[in-house]
Amino acid sequence: MPIVYSTDPNPEPKPAKPAAGDAPAKGQTARIWRDSKRRKGKTVTVVGNLQHNPAAFERLCAELKKLCGAGGTVRDGEIEIQGDHRERIAAHLQQSGYRTKFVGG
Repeated sequence: MPIVYSTDPNPEPKPAKPAAGDAPAKGQTARIWRDSKRRKGKTVTVVGNLQHNPAAFERLCAELKKLCGAGGTVRDGEIEIQGDHRERIAAHLQQSGYRTKFVGG
């Protein structure tokens, strides 16, 4: 516990607020689709429609890359994972509290 110097009779520090723009997983719907445009025919799984700050996106991207055993990145507010891993990613996101929706074919 940090040392706080104050004349306040209750010197307990206030709990930190969540970072701005970082919404909890519950109530968010993650849209998941497969894409190969502008990638020389290579397939990627894209996870979008999430409201997080950049650090939270990076953490979630790292989890998904480890889960799928594939590379990936965060680009333009979307997570791209190399390969077709839609089912695996959807199952993981549902366990984490997200609602999931498959978009496209």
